[in-house]
Amino acid sequence: MLKNHLKHTRKIVFSIVLIACVVVGLISARYLQVDAYSLGSKSPDRQAVITVSYTTYEWWLLTWNNSKLICTMYIEHEGWPHPDEVKYFCGDQISKDWQETNPCIFSEDIESAAQCPGLYLHLVSVTPGEREIEVTLLPPEVFIDIADCDPQPPENRCETQPRLHLIAVEPLPNEQIISIQGTIGNDYFSCQGSECTVPLPATGINGVRVTFWADSSFGDSTELFTAQIRVIPWGDFAAPDVNTVDTPYWYVDILSSQYLRDIGSSCSQIWSAFPPVGGPPLWLSSPDHPDALISSEPYYYLAGSLIREGLAGASECPGGGLQPSGVANQCGLDATRELMNDWQNQFNAEIVRVSKETGIPGQLMKNIFSRESQFWPGFAASHYEAGLGHLSDMGADTVLLWNPEFFRQFCPLVLDTTVCQQGFGNLDIGEQEMLRGALVNKVNAACPECPMGIDLQQANFSISIFARSLLANCEQVGQIIYNTTRRLAGEVSSYEDLWRFTLINYNGGPGCLSNAIEQTYKSGHPLTWDAVIQHIEPGICRISIDYVNDIAYMPGIPTTTPTPSVSPNIFRPTTTPTPLPQEVVPPFIIQLTPTPTSPYGGGYPPAPTNAYPHSYP
Repeated sequence: MLKNHLKHTRKIVFSIVLIACVVVGLISARYLQVDAYSLGSKSPDRQAVITVSYTTYEWWLLTWNNSKLICTMYIEHEGWPHPDEVKYFCGDQISKDWQETNPCIFSEDIESAAQCPGLYLHLVSVTPGEREIEVTLLPPEVFIDIADCDPQPPENRCETQPRLHLIAVEPLPNEQIISIQGTIGNDYFSCQGSECTVPLPATGINGVRVTFWADSSFGDSTELFTAQIRVIPWGDFAAPDVNTVDTPYWYVDILSSQYLRDIGSSCSQIWSAFPPVGGPPLWLSSPDHPDALISSEPYYYLAGSLIREGLAGASECPGGGLQPSGVANQCGLDATRELMNDWQNQFNAEIVRVSKETGIPGQLMKNIFSRESQFWPGFAASHYEAGLGHLSDMGADTVLLWNPEFFRQFCPLVLDTTVCQQGFGNLDIGEQEMLRGALVNKVNAACPECPMGIDLQQANFSISIFARSLLANCEQVGQIIYNTTRRLAGEVSSYEDLWRFTLINYNGGPGCLSNAIEQTYKSGHPLTWDAVIQHIEPGICRISIDYVNDIAYMPGIPTTTPTPSVSPNIFRPTTTPTPLPQEVVPPFIIQLTPTPTSPYGGGYPPAPTNAYPHSYP
């Protein structure tokens, strides 16, 4: 929560400082003032014409032998012209000739500059000047928060009835917010000034849509912002005059880019899907402390890796503690037990940090690492996968295509910036293959020259890459569902099932998921997990069902969530165990070696388009 507050605070401060420098320093900036207008009418442009000072440096490019003028250049910075500027003013060949010219040094053979070959630069004049430029001014914005309570994730529970608090910011000096308006469902509200607090009614399980905007004295309004807000009361509200042991609570969840608090799961925002009331199940939880992720599972592949690298001794065991396949036998497992426990928990702190940074559930990441690599983050040559999450070539393709922000950061590390500006989908096949291979190698923590055969710093780095890969898969799942239904994912499926679909997409490929979603929808069935898996194609695609069940399987752990009782307005907490998937054995028993992410499952659905109404946070 504090992180989001600081983020928005820095944004506001930066806006004010920037405009102060540009506009206040040039108070004569010209812009149109009109009366405030209602939303939807023509608004004045947020632009200003300002006068700036500059200096023009005139350079000549001449020949040494006869001082013949070859070309003239005009630049607006001190120092020599850059090669790109010479190329722009003089052309490719002259620029090349100039760059290949050696310094003219007098000697016995060269007694004057006229005897030197090539070209030289000469500064002719320095001329100060002024020009008017048009700048786009920063727009106003509205943020939302909760008043009268402090809902802490993951429960987001209030002990008093919450109210919606809206805060509008006008970055222009000498201007102010004159009103905030909006609707909660079909009910309209309006407040004067830059802050507004309105009651939040109890909603259904899917929440209510809220729209809001603010009017500025500049004569325009903010863009129209939206939020999906859910308020679920719990307690005996139906009989307020009767003594009851129930303490009334309100569970509050908000999905909006303008929410000032911690949103929990960013995929929840992508899908516009609320987590279960009272918080998600354990396998989708995001612990605040690494200790909550401590595990002590017997991983045969991890134990075998520790023995093979000489990190644990099992010389007294049959076969040196190893089976012919390279995994540990029972004796080898017992011999490495203490080190194995330490190893599988050394990544917990980084998982928690990345979870808070990206919104990807920490427990989910740990469960996937357990299933994919058993926490041995080396390179799986037989499957061409690497890192704790076994990122494959197809997985790299997904994160580069569906996470544009990550692509913009990663691409310049491999290719020229001008090439990267085309976007991943517009690169040629060779450039795309180069980026995919570079990303897989980037998360590969295998290090033969390292003492343990593993670069632990690189292993921790792969966690961040993996989280962004899951974000990309969330985006892709949202697009697949929208392409089929023309509705947001959260409108047609539940938060938990959307995560299951994301794991199908990650493990089996988008072809497996998109075909099943389309067939389920065409058959008239709801997009639930139980319905969709009936349409998963046989063969490799159906292996992903067991993959998902293994990751969601956390036996013997109760989850506490409020469930409806007596009436829609009365909710009571019920503690029920997480259901055991049918015919599923704990993965640490049946899985002796990590399994590869399938490279099959059909082609990708169409790349992101404006048709899917979501912008990545």
